[in-house]
Amino acid sequence: MARGKLRIYVGAAPGVGKTYAMLSEAHRRVERGTDCVVAFVEHHDRPRTEVMLHGLEQVPRKELAYRDTVFTEMDIDAVLARRPAVALVDELAHTNVPGSRNEKRWQDIEELLEAGIHVISTVNIQHLESLSDIVESITGIRQKETVPDELVRRADQIELVDMSPTALRRRMAHGNIYKSHKVDAALSNYFRPGNLTALRELALLWVADRVDEYLQEYRSEHQVSKIWGSRERIVVGLTGGSEGRTLIRRAARLAEKGAGGEVLAVYIARSDGLAAGSPKELAVQRTLVEDLGGTFHHVLGEDIPSALLEFARGVNATQIVVGSSRRKAWQYIFGPGVGATVARDSGPDLDVHIVTHEEVAKGRGLPVARGARLGRSRIIWGWLVGSVGPALLTLLLLYVEASLGLANDMLMFLLLTVAAALLGGFLPALASALVGSLLLNWFFTPPVHRLTIADPKNILALVIFVMVAISVASVVDLAARRTHQAARLRAESEVLSFLAGSVLRGETTLDALLERVRETFAMEAVALLERESETAPWTCSGSVGDVSPLARPEDADVDMPVGDHMALALTGRVLPAEDRRVLAAFAAQAAVVLDRQRLQSQAEQARKLAEGNRIRTALLAAVSHDLRTPLAGIKASVTSLRSDDIEWSDEDQAELLAGIEEGADRLDHLVGNLLDMSRLQTGTVTPLIREIDLDEVVPMALVGVPEDSVILDIPEELPMVAVDPGLLERSVANLVENAVKYSPEGEPVLVSASALGDRVELRVADRGTGVPDDAKDRIFEPFQRYGDAPRGAGVGLGLAVARGFAEAIGGTLTAEDTPGGGMTMVLTVPTTAGHQLARPDLPAAITS
Repeated sequence: MARGKLRIYVGAAPGVGKTYAMLSEAHRRVERGTDCVVAFVEHHDRPRTEVMLHGLEQVPRKELAYRDTVFTEMDIDAVLARRPAVALVDELAHTNVPGSRNEKRWQDIEELLEAGIHVISTVNIQHLESLSDIVESITGIRQKETVPDELVRRADQIELVDMSPTALRRRMAHGNIYKSHKVDAALSNYFRPGNLTALRELALLWVADRVDEYLQEYRSEHQVSKIWGSRERIVVGLTGGSEGRTLIRRAARLAEKGAGGEVLAVYIARSDGLAAGSPKELAVQRTLVEDLGGTFHHVLGEDIPSALLEFARGVNATQIVVGSSRRKAWQYIFGPGVGATVARDSGPDLDVHIVTHEEVAKGRGLPVARGARLGRSRIIWGWLVGSVGPALLTLLLLYVEASLGLANDMLMFLLLTVAAALLGGFLPALASALVGSLLLNWFFTPPVHRLTIADPKNILALVIFVMVAISVASVVDLAARRTHQAARLRAESEVLSFLAGSVLRGETTLDALLERVRETFAMEAVALLERESETAPWTCSGSVGDVSPLARPEDADVDMPVGDHMALALTGRVLPAEDRRVLAAFAAQAAVVLDRQRLQSQAEQARKLAEGNRIRTALLAAVSHDLRTPLAGIKASVTSLRSDDIEWSDEDQAELLAGIEEGADRLDHLVGNLLDMSRLQTGTVTPLIREIDLDEVVPMALVGVPEDSVILDIPEELPMVAVDPGLLERSVANLVENAVKYSPEGEPVLVSASALGDRVELRVADRGTGVPDDAKDRIFEPFQRYGDAPRGAGVGLGLAVARGFAEAIGGTLTAEDTPGGGMTMVLTVPTTAGHQLARPDLPAAITS
């Protein structure tokens, strides 16, 4: 059975018309005779959308009971039994009610597709997994329901439902999206013009990238080699020279002239490792092109012009930027140069810009083969085998009475030549071939003991022997060098891959990175030095080992510059030139790690300053009103009682005294919360974990609330919990007090508990107005009071203290919606199973 096709309508925000567009498409298909049904569509009480459901067959929904409330979800079994040609399934990222077959709705859609049913669905851009962090930074709201990007990318059709921010806000103001009582809050929060503009741009760019992917796939499937200039893509050919910076900036200016221009810098290295560019300069150019919004690519190629053109056509580039040749006039006898060759072979679909620069006609060094370092012992053994070996072989052959024949003698000398090549390289093998040919001529070629050769065939045999020996020595030496180079490059790639991965994951500190440099290159000490200007003294930003003699980079055995005012200095030995390439990567990463650590430190300091300033402001507001209010009541009552001109009755005196007591209790509670919050922020809370039953702690937390305002449901069979009883009691007391405060009159707060594996869950549920999802985390922040809480209702520390104490005893505190309306605080604490308890001999007075 063929897999069904998926079509997705993508929108930048709720209300742009995704569901309306999906239903319109369904009506068009029904009119054409397509069997199309509504599997699940949520109209959210929007009249225009609800009207579009008329005339479409709807599959009955499945009812599921969860926490005493009945919810409806898509009945996937009914849809599969109905087997329509097309099914409409709204809200791709929706999370199903617990008890459903699948956790996510997109998993239900996968089942429909596997059954051969075509599906049309909708999703907002903020629900894509890869964009959730970006959307949070724009809107300040974390999206809890997300869908994998890969699922949306695999869709057969993706259609963007676009609407300008002004039009969307107008629809919102007219009541076409939300109810009238929610419009003002939505327009001033999520639906601000800046948010909508940023989300719209994000959606347009994401869909444009998907269109580009489809274009690349089509070109690949149909083997289209011709450039399709859908948008300007400019490829910059780099050689590793300093002129690359000029080329990159010129390409960036070209890209700015066209909307959506893209710059791709590519450095093409020979696969044999010869004539490589400067690693330091390439690192600088990589940073430059990334700062300008482009991308850097490193590819291998034997023929530079062909590789550059192949890369440009592979990425569907429209322009190529290369530099004028650095060759001197006489060097053109070797060829026209890369730029001229690229311009000649580019064809009519690629524009080639040859840019002049300061290095034009200054010449370029001839490539020098950087062969393997064989080591002194191997070279000595190679020369011994190549020079002494033929003499010893001659003595051995002369000692043998029976002649083996000239052909066999030559093969044995050839074997020595190959051995010399394997041990010492080409030069010892060449010496072996020459010495062997002379000894063969003197001792084994008639007439013997003379350099003349009687038989012309023997002359030919000796010439062939020398040629074969030299050829075999060259091949063996080249293979040995390539093997060594491959092993070295593999080791380098492993080191660089580990380095890049650890740095990108944020796992490497500066000291750890410098220690790895010291271990990798077997150094005694490594230091990262920097200075503010050319004349300023050098300072050490990080070091490992004994770096006392390193006052400046020149004092080190090896120094690797990083920019203009930073250098990596190493002591212990002098590194060969080929090791500096990897060292340059380490140095660049060390600078990145140092910058990141400083930025993190600055961000943390800024966060602490901002938090401290916010808390100070809130504390001043609390002192100015919330603390002064009970003090004013106490002062007024005491003044009245001390007044001599009024005769108070016993009832009046009792009422004034009760007011004083109530004000003192409120004041004590506020000050207690302030002190608790201070202890939590300074880290001075030291819990004493003990084994205790939950029903011994919770009733003590209900002392401060009216008796008929709470319903307690704590089963006796619950396992014992490992907590600090004092901290748990304070946390539960704050939760219950907050729930009673916001619960409607006559609606008691339900406090229940249940066991979940190795945890116990305590739930405090009220029937108040509840809290939106985007505010459920903010209500636990200090000095936060949600909604229109009246002044005098507290300073907003109760929930913050409750969560702080819960986390201090190893638990968690989260907020959920109460089925049927209201909010439920869920406090989870560990049971005694496997938990380390406090020593029983410690006094209980130190708990809190």
